[in-house]
Amino acid sequence: MYENIIHKHKPAPDNLIYILHDIQDCHPQHYITETAATEVAHYLNVPVSHVYGVITFYTMFSTKPRGKNIIRLCESPPCHLKGSDNILRKLKELLKIKKTGETSADGLFTLETCACLGVCGNAPVIMVNETVYGDLTEDKVEVIIEKVRGGKS
Repeated sequence: MYENIIHKHKPAPDNLIYILHDIQDCHPQHYITETAATEVAHYLNVPVSHVYGVITFYTMFSTKPRGKNIIRLCESPPCHLKGSDNILRKLKELLKIKKTGETSADGLFTLETCACLGVCGNAPVIMVNETVYGDLTEDKVEVIIEKVRGGKS
């Protein structure tokens, strides 16, 4: 099932992260299935436990289905000091979810947190899919979510 994606890369263990990114990016629910992990392990001739070790170590990978849009909220000290806790509260309210890691009922958004997005000068920051938004306020977050909901991201 994942052969076309896997075979775009040489069968070298150094390609594991690239293969996992490609698989997750191609899945409509943005996650890596058990079948995919097993196929990757066989292709790279590494134990399945090694593949899962990489998947579970890096926060960008998921073994659970997620929403169409992945929101990552930075929780670094600069973001925290500039109010990321308020942004998190607002995101939960807008998405009608109770905790991070959950997906909105409409399947459009999954809210995650991360240690750092590397744009501390623009704290607080979120990343929606591949787009970074900084200098956030609760009002700006509301506009961003409505823009993405409308398909205008």
